[in-house]
Amino acid sequence: MVMNGEMQESNPRLKAMFLEVVENQLTSNEPPETKHTLDRLVAEGMSREDAMICIAQAVCVEVFATLKHKKPFDRKRYVGNLARLPVEPKE
Repeated sequence: MVMNGEMQESNPRLKAMFLEVVENQLTSNEPPETKHTLDRLVAEGMSREDAMICIAQAVCVEVFATLKHKKPFDRKRYVGNLARLPVEPKE
């Protein structure tokens, strides 16, 4: 979970990689729900940094599920997790 801009027990390299994925999604506007989620979380009072970390957690869950189950990216699950943020994403 997010606490003061930090993921609990985070690996700094992995954190940076997942935040880079979020930045790439924002730059390419793909999926557009990433930008909508960032804007919504910030409008709800969350700092941009914490909102980015929340979104990165949703990316992490999706990557983990993709690797664990050897299935392609599940856009519907990812977008659903984005919609539920700041509630911690689930696989």
